[in-house]
Amino acid sequence: DFGRSSELAFVVEPSDDIAVQEQPLILYCQVEGIQPITITWRKNGVMIVDSENAFMLANGSLYVSRFQRVRGDGSSDEGEYDCMAQNHYGLVVSRKAKIQAATMSDFHIHPQNAVVEEGGVARFQCQIHGLPEPVILWHKNSMPVNTDNERYTLLPKGVLQITGLRAEDSGIFHCVATNIANVKFSREARLTVSGSHSTVYKDPMILVGPENLTLTVHQTAVLECIATGNPRPIVSWSRLDGRPIGVEGIQVLGTGNLMISDLTVQHSGIYVCAANKPGTRVRRTAQGSLVVQAPAEFVQHPQSISRPVGTTAIFTCVAQGEPPPQITWLRNGQILETSDHIKLKNNNSTLSIYGINQADEAIYQCLAENSAGSTQASARLTVLWADGLPSPPQGVRAETVSATTIQVSWEKPLQNTKEIIGYVLHIRKAADPVEMEYQEAVSKSTFQQLVTDLEPSTSYSFYIKAYTSRGASKASEVTVVSTLGEVPAMPSLFIKVINSTTVQATWEPSIKLGQHEGFKLYYRKVHLSQYTGPVLLASNVTAYNITHLDASVVYEVKLLAYNQHGDGNSTVRFVSLRETVERTVLNPPCDCMKDEQNNKTSTTGIIIGIHIGVTCIIFCILFLMFGYRGRLLMCKNMQEQLSTPQIPRSQRSATGLVLNGATRRDRDDRDLNGKQLDMNELERLFPASQSQEQQEKGIASAHSPSASHDETQISTLPLDEFSIVEEQPDPLPKNPRGSSPAAPAPDHGPANEG
Repeated sequence: DFGRSSELAFVVEPSDDIAVQEQPLILYCQVEGIQPITITWRKNGVMIVDSENAFMLANGSLYVSRFQRVRGDGSSDEGEYDCMAQNHYGLVVSRKAKIQAATMSDFHIHPQNAVVEEGGVARFQCQIHGLPEPVILWHKNSMPVNTDNERYTLLPKGVLQITGLRAEDSGIFHCVATNIANVKFSREARLTVSGSHSTVYKDPMILVGPENLTLTVHQTAVLECIATGNPRPIVSWSRLDGRPIGVEGIQVLGTGNLMISDLTVQHSGIYVCAANKPGTRVRRTAQGSLVVQAPAEFVQHPQSISRPVGTTAIFTCVAQGEPPPQITWLRNGQILETSDHIKLKNNNSTLSIYGINQADEAIYQCLAENSAGSTQASARLTVLWADGLPSPPQGVRAETVSATTIQVSWEKPLQNTKEIIGYVLHIRKAADPVEMEYQEAVSKSTFQQLVTDLEPSTSYSFYIKAYTSRGASKASEVTVVSTLGEVPAMPSLFIKVINSTTVQATWEPSIKLGQHEGFKLYYRKVHLSQYTGPVLLASNVTAYNITHLDASVVYEVKLLAYNQHGDGNSTVRFVSLRETVERTVLNPPCDCMKDEQNNKTSTTGIIIGIHIGVTCIIFCILFLMFGYRGRLLMCKNMQEQLSTPQIPRSQRSATGLVLNGATRRDRDDRDLNGKQLDMNELERLFPASQSQEQQEKGIASAHSPSASHDETQISTLPLDEFSIVEEQPDPLPKNPRGSSPAAPAPDHGPANEG
C-alpha cells in the first residue's frame, strides 16, 4: 500500500489572469508526490521552452518577464497555459489558465445633452469595453459628482440617474473610465433644468428597463429601472416565474434599480420591473433576463485503486456547474481512447477498464469544463502482479455442437501449474460490449467445457484464465465461433371437413416457430406409402384447402415449417370424410330461405310479446299506486263521514268491521263509545261484489236492524287499512240512551283477524 505521498497531485494550479502590457507575469504551479518530479509548461497545447522572455522558476512556477499582446514576429503571450507534472508513477496535467492582455477601447456610447423640467428625471450613459472591466466615475463641471446626494445614483455599467431635478442640477457632465490598462474621458453633455414643477397628470412610463445579463456566481448584478409620471410612480420588482426574489443580498439603488450581490445559480430568471400609479392599478412593466453561470466543480472525485491482473477497475467522476460541464478523461496527460476493454458511461462520468493488465497502470485524470471555468482531479491505477503465477492456458479451441451448444477445450499452461486451483471460461457474444461478458468456472482437472443455452446463428468469443490462490494468469488467446442455424419448430395443425370431397388445413402463426421461409404440406391415403406434395406455402399463409378427395377412405395430412437450415419437425393429423357423407344422406339439405324467414318471424313475435308484457306491468303498477292512494285518503276521513249514532258493543254483530287495523282488544275497549258504521255508507264507498268471491276471502255479511235479511257485499282492503274481527260478545249494561239492545251473535269461537 502506498500513502498519499505517492499520489502525484497539484497543490496549486495556475489561474485565469489579466496581464498588463510590458509588465511581468507569474503563473503558479505546485505539486506533491514521490520524487523525482518533473514539471513542464504548455501554451495552447505546445511545450514552452525556456527563453529570455519565459522560463520556469525553481518552485515550478512560470515567469514571463515582459508580457506582450503582440510581438514583432506576430506571436502573442495571450493564450491557455497548463502545467504538467510527472514522476515514476505517471503524469498529470493542471487546469487550463486563460491569460488575457489588459485593454481599454474607446467610448462607443457618450452622454447626450438633455433638457428636463423641474421635478423630472435625467439619465446620462457612457459605455466602454475593457479588460478588466473599467470603473466609470462621473464629473459635473469638472468636479466629481457628489455621491452622498441621494438624488444622484451611479450604476456600475456607466449610468448616472438624477431624480427630482432642481435648478442647481444644471451643468456639464462627462464620465471617466479607468482600469490597469488606461484612463479615458468621454465627451461632455449639458443638462438644462427648465420651468417649474408641472402639476399636469401624466401616465407612468418606464424610461429604461432592465437589460439581459450573463454573469458568474459571486458577482454583482444591477438591473436598471427608471420611470417617470405625475404623480411619481412607485417602482416594484418581481420574478416572472412567481418565485420570491428574497431579501438576502438584495438592495434598491435610487428610486427603483435592483442590485443583487453574491450571485448564485438560483438567482437566474426573468425579472419584471413595474411602474405603478399610486392608489390605482395603472401600471407599466418591462423585463430582462439574468443568467448566472457556475464554473465546473466536482461532487465526487475519482479515487486511486489497486486491482489484480485480469479484474475490472472503475473510476467515478461527478461534476456540476452551469451550464453542465463536459467531462474528459486523460491517461498520463493524453486523451484517453476507448476500446473493447476501456469504456465510458453515464455521460463520461464512469470509466471502466475490463481485464486490466500491467500496461493499464497509469494516472487517470478527469477534466470538467464549461464556459464559466474548468477543474481537474486525478487518481492512480495500480495493477497487482504476483510472481510465479501460471502462464496463459494454451490451445484454446471451440467447436459448434448444435444451434445452442458449443464445446470449448484447452490445454494447461506451460509454466507454474502446480498451484492452479481452477480455470475460468469467459464467454461473450462477439457483437456485445465487454461489460456483457459472463464466466463459467471449471475444475483444475477439466480441460473442456460444454457451453449451452446459446442463441442460434450467433458468434461467440471465448478465452480462458488459470487461477491460483494468489491471483489469475493472463488471458489466453481469444477464439471466436458461431452456433449452427436452427430449424423452425413444429406448427400447430387443425383439420376441418368442408364437404364430402374437401378438407381445410389451418395453422396458427407463432413466434415459437422461429425464423422460417414457409411451410410444406403433404397428404396421402393411409393405406398408401407415397405422399402427395410437398405443397409449398409462403410464411404468411395460414390455411389450405385439399380437394378431390375420396370420401370412403381415411387421409393423413402432414405440415412442417422450413428455413435455410432445413425442415422442422412435422405435425400429422388424420381425417375421414365418411361421416360427412352419412350425415348428408340422413339429413337432407334444409330450406334455408324458409328457415331464415321462420326465424325472422319468430324473433319478431318474441319482441312484440316482450313489449306487450312490459306495457301491462307498467299499467298494473300505476293502477295499484293510484288505487292505494285513493283508498288511504278515504279511510282516513271515514269517521268524519259516519252519521249513525254509537251503540254498545253488545248491540253489535258478532262479525264486526274494525278500520285502520284496530284489531287488539285494548283498542276495542277504548273505542266503546265509537260510532257504529253505517252500512249504507259502506255500500256507497265499497261497491258490492259477487257472493262467491266474498266467501272465498272470508268476509261475513253484517245484518242491521233495518235490513235483517239483506246481504251487504263489502269489498276487501289491504290489511294495513282495516281488519275483520270475530269476537265473543260480552254482557253489557243497557244502552244509556234507552235504545233496545241488539240480539247477541252466535258463538263462533276465538277471535280471528282477517
